[in-house]
Amino acid sequence: MKIGIIGAGNIGAILARKLVAAGHEIKLANSKSPESIRNLAAELGATGTTKEDAVKGVDVVILSIPFSAYSDLAGLFEDVPANVVVVDTSNYYPFRDGAISDVDDGQPEAVWVTEQINRPIIKAWNAVLAATLAEKGVDKTQSGRIALPVAGVDPEKKALVIELVEATGFDGLDAGSLETSWRQQPGTPAYCTELTADELRVALKKADQSRSAYNRETLIKGFMERGDSLTHDEIVARNRAVTA
Repeated sequence: MKIGIIGAGNIGAILARKLVAAGHEIKLANSKSPESIRNLAAELGATGTTKEDAVKGVDVVILSIPFSAYSDLAGLFEDVPANVVVVDTSNYYPFRDGAISDVDDGQPEAVWVTEQINRPIIKAWNAVLAATLAEKGVDKTQSGRIALPVAGVDPEKKALVIELVEATGFDGLDAGSLETSWRQQPGTPAYCTELTADELRVALKKADQSRSAYNRETLIKGFMERGDSLTHDEIVARNRAVTA
């Protein structure tokens, strides 16, 4: 499969590496230039390119950029065929992205992204820590595999993305529509808590939209206060405790 990835940070680069290893052809772009990621792309087995080229001649486009950067992609998909699947991995953090009133008022992040790029998306790989994505994916024959939620409207496109999630070493779980994708946003029990498929189903049902923003800010404050002293396991445990 031919896949364009826009965003060469932690998640984007890890996805590029894993999807290349799974046999896919990857074009990788960032906000600067192909030259700026030439070495990284070569290391990952991808082809460095521009964001305009990354959406051409591909089956899937994965957007792995800061939430606030979506306004920069306006018009990017105007000439991209409707059958091309667009995946969003981003999350909204006001301290980083600035306040976005529609999202603060309860609009699901994935719906907001869809409006910014004028294109339906599939929400995936947003509810996983970079270290989890890089190090904890396993073959599907192994028990206790971590599951990741996948939300979207089009069932065929969602099924394709679930297959890609599986290829990166995780169970892909259909988490419903974009309207209910707030259940996998920061501050919910499904977000970065390393759950199995059965556990994730329960977590998605338990999500409380009225508390998710408060939980998100509580977690961020605690993480900032601790700095780099928290281990990966401590971060996951803290996520579970605050959102339980």
